[in-house]
This record gives sequence, C-alpha cells and structure tokens, in this order.
Amino acid sequence: MFGRKKDDPSAQPVTPAPSEAATRATDPRAAKGAPTPSRKAQEAARKRPLVPNDRAAAKVAARDARREEQARMRRALDTGDERFLPARDKGPQKRFARDFVDARFSLGEYVMFAALAIVVLSIAVPVTSQTQILVFGFFWVLVLAVVIDAFLMTRKLKRQIGAKFGSVNPGVVWYASMRSLQFRRLRLPKPMVKRGEWPK
Repeated sequence: MFGRKKDDPSAQPVTPAPSEAATRATDPRAAKGAPTPSRKAQEAARKRPLVPNDRAAAKVAARDARREEQARMRRALDTGDERFLPARDKGPQKRFARDFVDARFSLGEYVMFAALAIVVLSIAVPVTSQTQILVFGFFWVLVLAVVIDAFLMTRKLKRQIGAKFGSVNPGVVWYASMRSLQFRRLRLPKPMVKRGEWPK
C-alpha cells in the first residue's frame, strides 16, 4: 500500500498554538505585557513628600489661606454666620444667650464709662476727703447694682435655656455675663436683634 512516510512533515500531528486566553491563564504577566510591580514599589509610588519642594510657594499659599479664613471670620462676626464664627461663639445656646443679652438694657454696659468719668474727675476736681467719698461711693453703688442686675439676668436666662434646650451647656451663663458688661455697639458678634426683641 502506498502511504505517507512517517518522517514526512505533513504526516506529523499538528498541535494547535495556545490561544491568547490560555496564555493569560497560565502566565499572569502576559496579560499586562509587564511584570506586576512589587508591593514595595506600589507603596513608594503612592507616597507624597511631607515637605513641599517649593517652600516659598507653600508659605505664600498658607498665608493666603490664613487671610481668607480671617476675612471669613470678620464677616461672620458682622453677619452672625454660624459656620465661620470663632469656637467661643458657636452653638445654638450661645446664639440664644447673645440675643437675650442684646434684647435687654444692662447696667454693666456703662461701668467702663463710669470708671473713666471717675478718673477724669479725680484729675480735674481738687482731691478732698469729701469728694473722694462721694465719687468712690457712687462707683461702688454702681458696681453693686451691676452685680445684682447680672444675677437676675443669668437666673432668667438659665430658666429660658433650660426650657428651650433641656439643659444649660457649661460656659453659656458666663459668656452671657461677659457680653452684658460690653457696650452694645462694641459687642462681637454684632447684635442681631433690637432692644426688646426677645429670642423665642
């Protein structure tokens, strides 16, 4: 019989070339065409320098950021914007205390003016025992009246804050007392209510 010779190349069994999918399954590196980077190399690539290369530019950027933050805070002190107020003025209870103090007339607003008047009188008027007794007696009477007024104000404020919020946060009463001693036009944040316009 005639047949193909065994050493004939065409008679050899043909082995199909491995497909691309099979190659990727057996060799993970073949999928990306490059070896997978080590963990150390990946972590190094993610690192950022803690100190910027251009320190002068970083200082300028930080200074500009501080100026912008201060400008926002100044605007908040004028407008009462809660988002940018200093930490000492933030919170609904402190906002309520500010409105409560600003709505009333406080004797403490005029303590500094009385002290200034006493200094001027002590310079302009001849110093005698009688005038000293009168001037300083008037001053101490005013101070006593301010203490009583502040005591009555804080009692009423605590009752209203307790009724509205359930409890009084630490520092709120002291915050209101110190605000009541400031002249109304010089208070910061600026008053948002008129006298007699009580908070609800």
